[in-house]
Amino acid sequence: AGFAVSLLFHVTQTEVCPPSCNCKSLGEMKGLHIDCSSRKLTEVPALPVDTKRLYLQNNSLTSVPPGALDSLHSLEEVKIFDNPWNCDCHILYLKLWLEDVSAPSLENMRCATPAPVRMKPLRQLTGNELGICKRLLPIKCLEFFWRDLILIAGAIITFILVAWALKFSKKLVCQINL
Repeated sequence: AGFAVSLLFHVTQTEVCPPSCNCKSLGEMKGLHIDCSSRKLTEVPALPVDTKRLYLQNNSLTSVPPGALDSLHSLEEVKIFDNPWNCDCHILYLKLWLEDVSAPSLENMRCATPAPVRMKPLRQLTGNELGICKRLLPIKCLEFFWRDLILIAGAIITFILVAWALKFSKKLVCQINL
C-alpha cells in the first residue's frame, strides 16, 4: 500500500515539464516558469510542485478538477484568462483557489457558458449563479423515488396475494371439514 501511495504522490506531484508546455528554470531553488499558453489545452496538465509562474491563458480550458492545483505551494504568478470557462458549480474550486492564490488573475476571467452567465466576470458570480449543477440532484432523487415506489407497490401486491391465499385456504379447510 505504501508503494501505491508514493506512486500516486509522484503522479500527482510531478517533477517533469508537461509535454505540452515550455519550461524554464528560474535558477537554483527558485522554481520553474511554466508556459502552457496558446496550446489548445482542454485540461490542466500535471504540473511540477516547484512551479513559480504558470501561464495557461488562451487555451480551451472549461474547468479545473478540484484539488488539481493544490500542490503548487510556491506559485507566485498565474495567468489563466482567455479560456472558455464553464461557470457552473464545478468552477467553484478554481474561483476559491484563485481568490486565495492570485486575485489579479481572477479579474480577467470571463464565463463562456452556461448562457445566463455568458461574458460575466467569474469573480462577480455568487453561489446562486454557480449552483446550476443542482438540477442533477432531482433526477437522481427521482430515480430513487421510482425505484422505491416500485418496491413498495411490489410489497403491497405480495401482501394482498398472501392475505387472499390465506383467506382462500381457510375457506377450503372449512369446506373440507363440513
